[in-house]
Amino acid sequence: MSITTAARNPYAGTLALTALTPIVWGSTYAVTTEFLPPDRPLFTALMRALPAGLVLLALTRTLPRGMWVGRAAALGVLNIGAFFPLLFLAAYRLPGGVAGVLGAVAPMFALVFATGVLNERPTGRQVLAGVIGVFGVALVVLRATAQLDTIGVIAGLVGAGSMALGTVLTKRWGRPDGVGPLAMTGWQLTGGGLFILPLAALIEGAPPAMDGRAIGGYLYLGVIGTAAAYWLWLRGIAKVPATSVAFLGLLSPVSAAVIGWVALGQALTGLQILGMVIALGGTLLGQTTARVRIDEAGNVGAAAEIGGAADAGEPAEDALILVGAKS
Repeated sequence: MSITTAARNPYAGTLALTALTPIVWGSTYAVTTEFLPPDRPLFTALMRALPAGLVLLALTRTLPRGMWVGRAAALGVLNIGAFFPLLFLAAYRLPGGVAGVLGAVAPMFALVFATGVLNERPTGRQVLAGVIGVFGVALVVLRATAQLDTIGVIAGLVGAGSMALGTVLTKRWGRPDGVGPLAMTGWQLTGGGLFILPLAALIEGAPPAMDGRAIGGYLYLGVIGTAAAYWLWLRGIAKVPATSVAFLGLLSPVSAAVIGWVALGQALTGLQILGMVIALGGTLLGQTTARVRIDEAGNVGAAAEIGGAADAGEPAEDALILVGAKS
């Protein structure tokens, strides 16, 4: 069996597992509007991040050291501390499909950030995929009942940019030796949660009263939608190009719309279904061929981003191959 054949399945399998994260994230909008106390975006963001982060820290028993204290804090703010409140603010102020569509611009943000941070040169195919993805997701929300709240739209766009920059920096910095994605997830969730904590206390005051329905919603978001989902997301970023991971985010608004249709009885028009197909096409188009490295243990990792140069200091004896990112 050739090395290309051997690596293709692990690489595609990593993408498939990573794709579960935005699909799960698509359920955030329905859970927020149907299960959680209303108008408490900061408290909801706090409950989603901090408990899960503290549990992961207790399980991994690994804390950041040296320069990683600052890096973990920065990633925690970008991926969690800023992203979560903005996400929930958009979810509270916009219908699920509208809130989800704003995440479709994240791949475009990622292409811009990757140019400066990873020295990537965006390809025409990537730009086209980003435009197709945004257009497709936009079609999903073209319905008479959609309400475009200005604050909600701004929150969704800024949140998408924050998450895109966090994704690119996560790829740029990697992980310390001996630290796995589960520990990194704990660092970021804890750092982001601690960033949100004083904001929630000052702006929203005391926690709201919670019933069993709300507790169940927070448990789902914390365990499934955060701890498990972010572990898969960070694991994927470590193994495939950051821009390929970013394009998977197009699955989130599609997931949100499908969940709204199946679980909440929201109508789907033919135009919205067409938009979903187009968005999925943009996701697949964004998974371009990437140069990857296989280490001695057989792990597949990105040796160079799409259109970029190999990582500095990369051992010459590493096997470099071309692997299609499509399954």
